[in-house]
Amino acid sequence: MRDSLPVVVGITGASGALYADRLLRHLGKAKIPSPVVASKWGRYLLNHELGLELGKSPQETLRARYGPHLTWQPSTDMSAGIASGTHKTQGMVIIPCSMGSLGHIAHGVTANLLHRAADVTIKEGRPLVVVPRETPLSPIHLENLLTLSRFGATIVDANPTFYQGVESVEDLVDSVVARVLDALGIVHSLLPPWGLPTEISKDA
Repeated sequence: MRDSLPVVVGITGASGALYADRLLRHLGKAKIPSPVVASKWGRYLLNHELGLELGKSPQETLRARYGPHLTWQPSTDMSAGIASGTHKTQGMVIIPCSMGSLGHIAHGVTANLLHRAADVTIKEGRPLVVVPRETPLSPIHLENLLTLSRFGATIVDANPTFYQGVESVEDLVDSVVARVLDALGIVHSLLPPWGLPTEISKDA
């Protein structure tokens, strides 16, 4: 079944580790296998913004936080399963995605396992969801985003919604994570569907 296939999660050095944190929590709760690969600065980000000291046992640290379905993939290990198209997945999410990683992927330059896994996802025609976290965006950034979009990637801007009755920062973050899950076709209850309130729709 497709739902039993893993979702690859890439984490780069753009600010926004909380987005990755909330996505991994949901994938863990849903018991979806999640190979996680972080760039050098993505690993730094997890420590700096979430206080995760990965040390020599990043898989143990992350499994303790997100559950046993997570598998840590060192960014230098180009022999990992996710580096090959024969390794079946539901797709890949890069959350957050730095402009440096975006540029590498948009132009097919694979300097680490994260880039290679994204390259494989594109060539195999699987869903690639990119969550850029940068502002303002330069013309170079915009061109690279457009290039990836033309290659079939879904661009989910880290742009939260406010209509769902926000009570916490996590609610805002979850509104973005919900769109990521939507793009992958994964069922969730993080964000209510848009619709007019009953009292308004009756008067319309």
